[in-house]
Amino acid sequence: MPDPTDHHPSIGALISREVPASLAECRQLIDEVDALLAVLLEYRATISARVQQLKPVGGRAGRDPRREAEIVDRMARWAPRLGPRRLRRIMTAVIEESLDLAEEAPAAR
Repeated sequence: MPDPTDHHPSIGALISREVPASLAECRQLIDEVDALLAVLLEYRATISARVQQLKPVGGRAGRDPRREAEIVDRMARWAPRLGPRRLRRIMTAVIEESLDLAEEAPAAR
């Protein structure tokens, strides 16, 4: 499995930094990570909306539990401390919110 930071060097540079010692510096770094997460989640939602257009059956009826499990398993290799159980909860929320967003904007289809 390719290293995702190979294709996104800015993320590699961010996560290779030493964890700061002070509370203020830790919070600043968390704010940077949160900003990246927000941008990536927005982009993921855009791609997910397109997936809903391309699937024969979109929305909740078209969910693919096998695909969702594969996503979690793959992510768990990159985030072993979070592990599959936590990542499953996180990704379930991400997927459900993306589906909600796609359903709210049917005109964008």
